Amino acid sequence: MPTREITAHHEDLIYSALLASFWRKRALAKFLRSCGISENFVASWHQEESKRDFLDRLFERLRSTDKGPAVLRQLGRELAEQVTFPDLQGWEDTEQKTRQAVEAVNALRHYQTDEAERVRQERQRIEARERYAAERARAARSQQSLAKLKQRLDELTGSLGTQKSGYDFEDWFFDLVQFSEVDARRPYKHEDRQIDGSLSHNGTTYLVELKFTMEQAGAPDVDVFRRKVETKADNTMGIMISMAGYSSAAISAGSGPRTPLLLLDHAHIYAVLGGASDLRSVIERVRRHASQTGEAFLPFAKFNG
Repeated sequence: MPTREITAHHEDLIYSALLASFWRKRALAKFLRSCGISENFVASWHQEESKRDFLDRLFERLRSTDKGPAVLRQLGRELAEQVTFPDLQGWEDTEQKTRQAVEAVNALRHYQTDEAERVRQERQRIEARERYAAERARAARSQQSLAKLKQRLDELTGSLGTQKSGYDFEDWFFDLVQFSEVDARRPYKHEDRQIDGSLSHNGTTYLVELKFTMEQAGAPDVDVFRRKVETKADNTMGIMISMAGYSSAAISAGSGPRTPLLLLDHAHIYAVLGGASDLRSVIERVRRHASQTGEAFLPFAKFNG
């Protein structure tokens, strides 16, 4: 990160605080060494050269180097931390010298405090702009991905009801789950046995049953799936997705006190594809409704009801 330039006013405040804080050349030289001024440069301060002349030469040198602004800021920080001025003690006009030093250091400290606040606010503005730009880019990528998923689903709909479209819809759905960053296990075969797909969200495992048919899911479909879910561990529930919807008997079969099922249809899926909601929120909303009412199905149109 490049070193910020130092303003002429800030430079003047540092210069004044240096002059006011140290009366003896030896004390000033020691302070400068502690702040990173090279021994060779400090050693070039000859006896006849005044503090002002030496500081003029030092500041001119610092202005001409890439590290100059950083060194000046270090001088400013060290000067601003002073609360006592040992080198000003023991003089006839110690009180006056100390008062002038306090005034110079206070002026420097106030400026640097204000500058630090300005820098902090500017950094916050930059970070906010960067977050906004990143969020817009993420949203744009998300919309593009959702658009591609929607296009794939629309193409699948043309072969709705065929065995192949059912398998293709299964692949498509778990692509949607992956896009939604929900942990999932795709269905697979093991020793000629079909292993159901599942997803996990908020500590619950959900078996997944997909119906990509022209007919609504009926009560027998839901009953079979419910019995399968009820044989699993206590923290297992089931999500059925029927793109053609459900008969009233199917909804009744899936509902009841402590129902382990959540029933989704095409409206829930297209709400996710259209950006009106996201898969996590859909699952959470339907589950909350099921917990409160015992009803396994909540139409997306009633989500805000």
